[in-house]
Amino acid sequence: MSDRITVEELAELIKKSAGVTIPAPELEQQQDTGFEAFGIDSLGLLGIVGELENRYGTPMPPDAERSRTPRQFLDLVNSALLAGA
Repeated sequence: MSDRITVEELAELIKKSAGVTIPAPELEQQQDTGFEAFGIDSLGLLGIVGELENRYGTPMPPDAERSRTPRQFLDLVNSALLAGA
């Protein structure tokens, strides 16, 4: 398991936790698009954060669930994982 979350992993987590399917290449191209444009609300993000905390056994930054875009979310979460590694 790496200490960085990829766009592909985020797409998988979004499908699993928020029930929204976004192909990874589309998510990659639209990393600066707001989560709400993909149909992901704060509860969906909370589910993704919870899944990551379970998977990595480390708390995610409190701001993660308030991220506006996939890029912002990945930056926050990956910096927390790197710090905790």
